[in-house]
Amino acid sequence: MIFDFGYLTLVLALVLCAFGMAAGYWGGLLETKGTALAATVSRRVGPEGGPSTASWSHRLTESSFHSIYVVSVLVGIAAVILWYGLLTDQFQISYIWNSSERSLPAFYKFAAIWGGQAGSLLFWTLLLGLFSTAAALTFRDSQRTLMPYVNGTLLATLLFFLVLLVFSANPFQQIGVVPTDGRGLNPLLQNYWMVIHPVMLYLGWVGLSVPFAFAVAALMSKRLDRRWVRTVRRWTLIPWMFLSAGIIMGSQWAYMELGWGGYWAWDPVENASFLPWLTATAFLHSVIIQEQRGILKVWNVTLIWLTFTLVILGTFTTRSGILSSVHSFAQSPVGPYFLVFLAVTTIGFLLLLYQRMPFLQGENEIDSISSREGAFLANNWLFAGVAFVVLWGTFYPMFSEILTRERISVAAPWFNRVAGPLFLLLFVLMGVGPLMGWRRTGAKALRRQFTWPVAVALASVPFLLITSRNVFPVVGFSVCIFVAATIVQEFARGAFARMRSRGETAAAALWGLMRRNGRRYGGYVIHFGIVLIGVAIIGNEFYQSTTHVTLSAGQSVELSGYTLTYTGLGSEQKSNHTEVRANLVVSDTASGRFLGRIAPRRNIYDKTPDQPTSEVGLRMTPAEDVYVILNGWEGDGRSATFTVYVNPLTMWMWVGGLLVVFGTLVSVWPHPQAARAGREAASAFPEGARTGQAAA
Repeated sequence: MIFDFGYLTLVLALVLCAFGMAAGYWGGLLETKGTALAATVSRRVGPEGGPSTASWSHRLTESSFHSIYVVSVLVGIAAVILWYGLLTDQFQISYIWNSSERSLPAFYKFAAIWGGQAGSLLFWTLLLGLFSTAAALTFRDSQRTLMPYVNGTLLATLLFFLVLLVFSANPFQQIGVVPTDGRGLNPLLQNYWMVIHPVMLYLGWVGLSVPFAFAVAALMSKRLDRRWVRTVRRWTLIPWMFLSAGIIMGSQWAYMELGWGGYWAWDPVENASFLPWLTATAFLHSVIIQEQRGILKVWNVTLIWLTFTLVILGTFTTRSGILSSVHSFAQSPVGPYFLVFLAVTTIGFLLLLYQRMPFLQGENEIDSISSREGAFLANNWLFAGVAFVVLWGTFYPMFSEILTRERISVAAPWFNRVAGPLFLLLFVLMGVGPLMGWRRTGAKALRRQFTWPVAVALASVPFLLITSRNVFPVVGFSVCIFVAATIVQEFARGAFARMRSRGETAAAALWGLMRRNGRRYGGYVIHFGIVLIGVAIIGNEFYQSTTHVTLSAGQSVELSGYTLTYTGLGSEQKSNHTEVRANLVVSDTASGRFLGRIAPRRNIYDKTPDQPTSEVGLRMTPAEDVYVILNGWEGDGRSATFTVYVNPLTMWMWVGGLLVVFGTLVSVWPHPQAARAGREAASAFPEGARTGQAAA
C-alpha cells in the first residue's frame, strides 16, 4: 500500500509541475509585456474591482513558487518511501529485487537508490527539486522579473523527469510473486567510492540546470545586461565544484576497483561527465569578460545551453544503451524520451536566441590579442575544441555503425593524441591569461610579469632531460612548472605587499589575500590543483612501468627498484562475499630495506560468483605508487598470478583534486570586498541588490 502511495505522489507531482510551469511562464509574460492576453483576462473579470494585470502576474508567479515547493516535497516523500523499501528488503518491488539483497550491508542498500535506472532517475529528480527550491528561496525577492521564467524552466525540467518516472521507469513497480531474496547490487558498485562518487556527479549535473534556467529567463525577459551573469556565476561554480569532485572520485574508483592500472580510459560514460565540465569551465572564464567588458554575450548564453544539453545527452548516453560502457545502465525504453526532450529544448532555445539577438550586442570589442580578454577568448576556443574532440570520439562508433553497418570504436590513444596538444595549449594559457591586463598589455608589463616564470621553466629543462630523452614529458613538465611559477609569483607579490604595508606575517598576509579577494586567489588555488593533476597524468603516461608474473610462495619479482615477495594466500567470509587476499612484502631492491606489506584481493560474491571484482594492493608515496593486481591462483594459493605497476606521481592527482575543491570554496566564500560590491549594486540597481552581493 505504501508503495502505491509513493507512485501516486509522483503522479500528483507531475500534475502540479505542469501547472506550475504554465503559471511561471504566463506570469512572466504578464510581468514583462502586459500583453493583449492580460488585457483580455482583465476585461473578462470586469472593470470594477477585478484583478489588474500586475495582480494576475503576481498570483501566477506565486503559484509557480508554491509549485516548486510542493513538487519538491512530494518527490522527497517518494524517495523516502523507496529508501524505506531498500532498507527493509521489500523485494515485491521490482527495482529493489534487482538492486539489493538481504545480506547487503545497509551502507550499500542506502546507496542502491542510485545503483539502477529508476532509482537514479528518482534521485536525480529529488536533487533537482532541492536545487529548484534553493534557487526560488534565494532569489524570490531580488529577481522578481527573472524568477517566473526561472521557475517555469526548472519546473519544465522537473516535468520531464517526472514523465520518465510515471510512464517509463516507475521505481515502485511491483512483481506478482514476492521473492525471498533479491538479485543483489552490481558487484562493481559495492565500493565506498561508489557511495559518494555518483552523488557528487549528480549534484554537479543537476545543479547546472539553475544557470540554464537563468539564461532562458534573461532571454525571455530581455534582461540581458551583466546582472544575470553575476547572479549565475556562483550557481555555476558550486555545481562545477561537485562535478570536478565527482570526476576525481570516479577516477579513484577506476584506479582502485577496476584493476587495470589506470584511472581514466576515455570510456563513454567518463566522457559524458567530462563534456559538461569542459563547457562549464569555459563559461566560468568567459563570464569574467562579460562582467568586465560587456562582450561575448551570445557566446556565454550559448555555453550555458551547451552545458545543459551535454548534461542531458550524457544522461541519455548512460541510459539508452546506444554506447557500451562498464559504467552504463542496461538498455531501457527511456532513450526516446531523452531524444524528444533534447530536440524540444534545442529547437526552443535556438529560436529564442535568434529572436533576442538584437539585445545581445556587445558593449565593447577586444582591443588587442595581448590582453586578458584575448587570452580568455583563446582559452574558450580551446575548451570548445577539446569538447568537440571528446564528443566526436565518444559518438563515432554509433555514427560509423549507422553509415557503414560496422561499429568502429575509438580507443584511448586517439583521444590522447588529438586532445593532448589542446590540453597543453590550455595549460599555457592558464599561466598567461591571469597575468595579462585588460584591453592591452604593453611590452614592459609583459617582461615584468613573465620574466621569472619563463626563467624558472627554462631552468628546469636540463634537469628534466636527465630523467627522460622523450621531448613530450619534458615539454609537459616545463609548462606545468611555468604555470606553477606564475601562481607562486602572484601569491608572493600580494603577500609581500601586505607584509610591507600592514606589517603582517607571511601566513597572515596569505590568509588576508584569500579573505579579501577570494575570487581571484581561489582561482589561483584551483589552477594549482589542475597543475598537480597535469603532473600526475604526465608521470603516469610516460614513466609507468609494469610486469606480469606468476609467483610461488617465497618467490620474488623486481620492478623499478622494488622487490615484491609473495608469502601466501588467505581468505575471509564477509556478509555477501568472500575476500581472497594475496600477501606480498615490498622491499628496496638495492638495499634490501623493508618498505611495507600490500595485499591485493579478489572479492567473490555469493550472488554473482562469475563476476569477481579486483581490489588492488597499493603502496602510495609522493614519488610513485606500487600497484598490484591479483589475477588468479592455483589450488590453495601455492602460486598466484599478478600484474604489477609502478605509477609515478599518481598521488598528486588526488591532492590536486582536493585543491580544486578548496579553491572553489575560497572563490565562493563571502568576503569583505563582496559585501561592499553588493551594497554598491544595491544602491545602483535596487532589484539586483542581492544579485550584486552574490556576484562579488
